[in-house]
Amino acid sequence: MSKLTVDVDADQVGFDPDRLARIDRHFARYVDDGRLPGWLVAVSRAGQLAHLSTYGRRDVEHDLPVETDTLFRIYSMSKPITSVAAMMLYEEGAFELKDPVSRFIPSFADQQVYVSGPPTNPVTRPAAEPVRLWHLLTHTAGLTYGFHHATPVDAMYRHAGFEWGSPKDLSIAGACDVWAGLPLLFEPGAEWNYSVATDVLGRVVEVASGQSLDEFLAERIFGPLGMDDTGFFAPEADHDRLAALYVPTRESGIMRVDAMGNAAKHRPAMLSGGGGLVSSAADYLRFTQMLLRGGELDGVRLLGRATVGYMTQNHLPGGVELEQIARPTFSESSFTGMGFGLGFSVVESPAQNKVLSTSGEFAWGGAASTAFWVDPSEEITAVFLTQLLPSSTYNIRPQLKQLVYQALVD
Repeated sequence: MSKLTVDVDADQVGFDPDRLARIDRHFARYVDDGRLPGWLVAVSRAGQLAHLSTYGRRDVEHDLPVETDTLFRIYSMSKPITSVAAMMLYEEGAFELKDPVSRFIPSFADQQVYVSGPPTNPVTRPAAEPVRLWHLLTHTAGLTYGFHHATPVDAMYRHAGFEWGSPKDLSIAGACDVWAGLPLLFEPGAEWNYSVATDVLGRVVEVASGQSLDEFLAERIFGPLGMDDTGFFAPEADHDRLAALYVPTRESGIMRVDAMGNAAKHRPAMLSGGGGLVSSAADYLRFTQMLLRGGELDGVRLLGRATVGYMTQNHLPGGVELEQIARPTFSESSFTGMGFGLGFSVVESPAQNKVLSTSGEFAWGGAASTAFWVDPSEEITAVFLTQLLPSSTYNIRPQLKQLVYQALVD
């Protein structure tokens, strides 16, 4: 179990502690008025944890508080981890970014693109461009999510059993074959759409490495970094540490959803590299510190410095921002002033984004309102953990950024 404690006075690393306290007062109101069950926030600078606070309950019904070792479903905060895993293999020469996905998953050959018509009888055409590895890393593959409810292709995913979960007993290999058999939403590389692309990438990791995704992550990332609390489910001995999952109600309160939340208590059939991990604040902070330090932490190097720098550049076609290329669907980032790298959103223009931040900052979040970011220029990493689905319910992420950055005084 990873221990998490503040290891430096905030003013020693350029923060005003009284200003940092504004974070706690602000988000305490979310719990006090019933909008959130509870939360944890951790802010580090120059590799030292300067602010750590918890508030509210990890389990409202049983009056159990959020603690520093509470486990959370991080959902799409799994995506950067899977992206790092893929790029570790890239560094070993396992693939090139322009390689077609069909090299590893044959069912992705000869893709069709949706043209028109209903989900049950769509008109399609052959794709002019194969889905490539870089398309998966940038969400430009033409794949989608069933929970978007925006297009007939989304409906096809739901009809196949993919909305907020997957069909029972279906492996990630089987899921990829199902998705490959559905039409793409657009030509690969033409647009950006938040999707199961990182789940497909996780399957590529399996094929390229010869290991299951959980084995690869445990052996190559979690073990070396000391991320002992991170995996695809919480073991029975840790069920009491696992926060309950909630959704908002019409009365501005919250409701527990064990039907979905209890999935995190058992090893899933489908190892979702795009959204399946459970983790703790201590573990995820170590992951962010590795990224901040250019791929290395405490003598353990996962990636080369150049690779991390490459991943956190804007890789969208033509260097455009998300606002110009993204489908207007649910995602873990705003679009204006933002680019997208190989597994992360990237701040291109803080002024256009209209959120106090720094150019080059990279980030992502999870469906249950969790979030993190890494700011290389200010040497800041921040992690916010709670369990309210979906993340679009409140503007937690931009508020957290403005409250962290306003506390910088050096």
